[in-house]
Amino acid sequence: MTNEKLNELLTPLVTDLGLEFVGIEFSPSRGSSLLRVFIDAPERAVTIEDCERVSREISALMDVNDPIEGRYTLEVSSPGIDRPLFTIAHFSRFVGSEAKINVALPIDGRHRFQGRIKAVEDDRIQLDQDGKDVHIVHANIVKAKLVPDYAALGFAAAPKKNENTGSRKRGPKHK
Repeated sequence: MTNEKLNELLTPLVTDLGLEFVGIEFSPSRGSSLLRVFIDAPERAVTIEDCERVSREISALMDVNDPIEGRYTLEVSSPGIDRPLFTIAHFSRFVGSEAKINVALPIDGRHRFQGRIKAVEDDRIQLDQDGKDVHIVHANIVKAKLVPDYAALGFAAAPKKNENTGSRKRGPKHK
């Protein structure tokens, strides 16, 4: 079953539970596939109880519809601070944020991009990659996620180590 069909199957179920269906990552394999479902909660953080409830409902729905061949593991998760971006609406919602984007077909010889989302028009995302505008067609995106701004989140970078001594660099002493 394609990701699109799984999205169509799961979106109404998650929405009916009062949550936002963010998207899925499906990794098929011979032994046991992985189906990761991302959910969000409007106006609050996703709880463990939300994930458990959605997991139970998806399991029941999947048992009835049986859309995946063979064994699979189901994971239900919040999108986290490095939120995956699946839809054009996701990119529009996070204009101004930094994102990492992997594409299927290379653009100027590159498959990976990281930069600020400048704009979204129709099915194209405009990304500022090192001061240069890159236009990416949504259908060409294999994977995309936000890059957390750790400084804005209150996580300061650790002081750099002095390479010669292994000790931390210190500023000049003041008397």
